[in-house]
Amino acid sequence: MIASFDLSLLHRPLLDWYDTHARDLPWRNPPGAPRPIDPNWPYRVWLSEVMLQQTTVAAVKPYFAKFTQTWPSVFDLAAAPDEEVMAAWAGLGYYSRARNLVKCSREVAKRGGFPTTEKALRELPGLGAYTAASIAAIAFGERAVVVDANVERVISRLFLIVEPLPAARKTIRAHADRITPHERTGDFAQAMMDLGSQVCTTKAPRCLLCPVREDCQARANGDPQALPVKPAKKAKPERKGTAFWIERGEGEGAEVWLVQREGTGMLGGMRALPDDGWTARKDGSGAEPLSGDWEDLGAVRHTFSHAHLTLQVKRARTDAAPTGEGKWWPLHEWEEAGLPTVFAKAAALAMAQRPDGVD
Repeated sequence: MIASFDLSLLHRPLLDWYDTHARDLPWRNPPGAPRPIDPNWPYRVWLSEVMLQQTTVAAVKPYFAKFTQTWPSVFDLAAAPDEEVMAAWAGLGYYSRARNLVKCSREVAKRGGFPTTEKALRELPGLGAYTAASIAAIAFGERAVVVDANVERVISRLFLIVEPLPAARKTIRAHADRITPHERTGDFAQAMMDLGSQVCTTKAPRCLLCPVREDCQARANGDPQALPVKPAKKAKPERKGTAFWIERGEGEGAEVWLVQREGTGMLGGMRALPDDGWTARKDGSGAEPLSGDWEDLGAVRHTFSHAHLTLQVKRARTDAAPTGEGKWWPLHEWEEAGLPTVFAKAAALAMAQRPDGVD
């Protein structure tokens, strides 16, 4: 049931609050400012929104800076080799986002620039409802209903929506639509995000600082922290695998064998150490990539969104290239290879146990 207060006025105190308390972020326009004439502004908004999916602002900032310095426009990104983009993304996680980033940039470049409407943005590869709406509102000023996890929390509490997620999302969106204004739509979307991340937090919400606290039904009900109602988390399965550290040469000439993972699936398109074929759904069982004396270096532990992994690390030396496609990488430059976090952990373990101490 919609609250009895005037929904058409609800955005005003929120925008007033945002004008004073908006976070200073490198991909943002100041509150109340006209949309910039910079043709790369939609690119920066799109890039930030993709990076921020399931990732914190603190983690995204250095990656955003690196990407925009390396590829200042969507056309620069579209022309970049896949492996360079994937390597630059290494450590940010959820690597399908990087693959979609490349696909989307090339489609945008083919069109000559970003579409300006939510409907047209939805046609781009990798852009879901939230990302298309946020770009339409923030970059182009179109009225669009922008609902991320922060907004879900604010709306659930404001309107006392007790239906559990994800079933409640249709109701949450309907309420968000009712209070989204036709002016300053980008500022309103970002104000809702900031309110959720800074004030209407998951735990210990700071209700006394909230600009819409007098209209919040969850606060009136006495337990805003209980909302939104989330389903019980399922236990993540345990997986086991093996990574193979293969090196040749000595001193400054030492090299390690790296492979390029297939373009789809888990960590698709990323440089990595050879492994035994583990995935989030099964333990590894593949053979070692070459015959010889393998030294067990121990194991590293990594948690993905859908599984825990214990990755055993084995090391061997060889003068010949292992079977399969790959390349020798300078050992003293291994950190520049752009390995995903789980393989970077394995590499760090191997480097720490090198007998000659070279790093």
